Amino acid sequence: MSKKYFGTDGIRGRVGQYPITPDFMLKLGWAAGMAFRKMGACKVLVGKDTRISGYMFESALEAGLTSAGADVMLLGPMPTPAIAYLTRTFHAEAGIVISASHNPHDDNGIKFFSGKGTKLPDEVELMIEELLDTPMTVVESSKIGKVSRINDASGRYIEFCKSSVPTGTAFSGLKVVIDCAHGATYKVAPSVFRELGAEVVVLSAQPNGLNINDNCGSTHMGPLQAAVVAEHADLGIAFDGDGDRVQMVDHTGAVVDGDELLFIIARDLHERGKLQGGVVGTLMSNLGLELALADLGIPFVRANVGDRYVIAELLERNWIVGGENSGHVVCFSHTTTGDAIIAALQVLMALRNRDESLAQSRQALRKCPQVLINVRFGGGANPLEHASVKEASERVTRAMAGRGRVLLRKSGTEPLVRVMVEGEDENVVRGYAEELAKLVTEVSA
Repeated sequence: MSKKYFGTDGIRGRVGQYPITPDFMLKLGWAAGMAFRKMGACKVLVGKDTRISGYMFESALEAGLTSAGADVMLLGPMPTPAIAYLTRTFHAEAGIVISASHNPHDDNGIKFFSGKGTKLPDEVELMIEELLDTPMTVVESSKIGKVSRINDASGRYIEFCKSSVPTGTAFSGLKVVIDCAHGATYKVAPSVFRELGAEVVVLSAQPNGLNINDNCGSTHMGPLQAAVVAEHADLGIAFDGDGDRVQMVDHTGAVVDGDELLFIIARDLHERGKLQGGVVGTLMSNLGLELALADLGIPFVRANVGDRYVIAELLERNWIVGGENSGHVVCFSHTTTGDAIIAALQVLMALRNRDESLAQSRQALRKCPQVLINVRFGGGANPLEHASVKEASERVTRAMAGRGRVLLRKSGTEPLVRVMVEGEDENVVRGYAEELAKLVTEVSA
C-alpha cells in the first residue's frame, strides 16, 4: 500500500499548510497513541528542535496522545538521535521528534522512532494512516494519559555520547569550532566536547525560534570555514538543525563531507579489526569513496538516497557503518540511527589513532569529478525507458571501464531527469554528461 502522509523520513511540510497544522497534529497524536496502545501499555517520548512552531505542535501532539490513553514524557529541544536513544532507555513504546531537520524555520515535520530506537515499521505507519481517516474518540476519563517532563534528558544524552569513545579519552590540546545551526545540538554538543577536554569555540548556539539553519550549520559551511581559519583551530564541526547530519572543516578551511568522514571512520575500524563486513553508501556517494574503500579491500554497496534506506541495507547485511555525502553517518556499534555528535567523535578518535590531522587523514580518498545536469521533461513517457537512452548509458559505462559511473534518475518531486556522470577526468565526465543530457532532451521533446 502507498502511504498518504508518511514520506521516507516522516511527515514534513510548510507550517500552516496541511498537514503541518495544529488540528492535523492533534489527530496524528491521537492516531499514533491508538496504534501504540494496541501493543500494550503506552509511553511515548516527545522531543523537538528549536523552531518556533515546535511549541504549538508539541501541545497538539500531547493532547492527541493523552486523549488516546498514552502517557507522554516531554524532552524539550533535543537532537533527533537523542530521542532515539532515550526512547530505548526509558523502555517507551515510541519516540516522536518535531523537526524539519536542515530546512528553514517555516517548515516543520514529525519523525517517529520505535521502542528499539529505529524507524517505525511500515505496518505501524500504515496503521496510523488508517486511524487518521477514522473519527477521533477519547478514552474514558480515568484512562486519559498523563504528562511529565524529563528534566535530566540533556545530561543523560551527553553521557551516552561520551560513552562512544574509550573511557579515559581526553582531547586536551585539540581546538575545535562547533557550529550548532541554532538548532537542537546547541546545549549538548559544546558540553560533550568540552567535557572530553577539547578547547571549544561555539558558533550559532543562540536559537530564537526563527534562526535555525539560517546561514549556518552543515548546509551553510562558510561561517565555520572562516572561523576555523581565524581561530587557528585544528578543525571545525557543523551540525544541522536536528543533529543527525555532520560535516567538518580541516585546519585549512576546506570542507570535509559525509563521504570523507565515512571513509575515515571505516578505515579506522578496518585497521583495528573492528569493521564488520563493509560500508553502505547511497546512489549519490562519490565514486572516490568506493575506489578508496576497494583499495583497502573493504566491500561497498549503494542504497537509495535517504538514511532510512542506508539503515535498512545495514540491517539486512549485518554491517555496522554507512552514510550519505550530506553527512548522515550511521555507526551501529554505538547507536541505532544517524547521530552527528557520535559520528564526529568517531572521526576524532580515528585521527588520534593515526596521529594525523583531518587534512592528512582525508588524503587517501580522492574524490572524483562529478557533473550533474537536470533535464526538464513534459511528464509523459519516461525518457529513461527509451532504448537510445539505455544504449547510450550502457556505452558510456563501458567506456569508463570501472573507473567511472553513470546515474540517470527521475526526481521524486519535480518533472526532472537528473543526469549524473562521474569519473577520474573532469573534461571526459563533462562531455559524457552533456551528451546524455542532450539525448534525454531529444527523446523528451
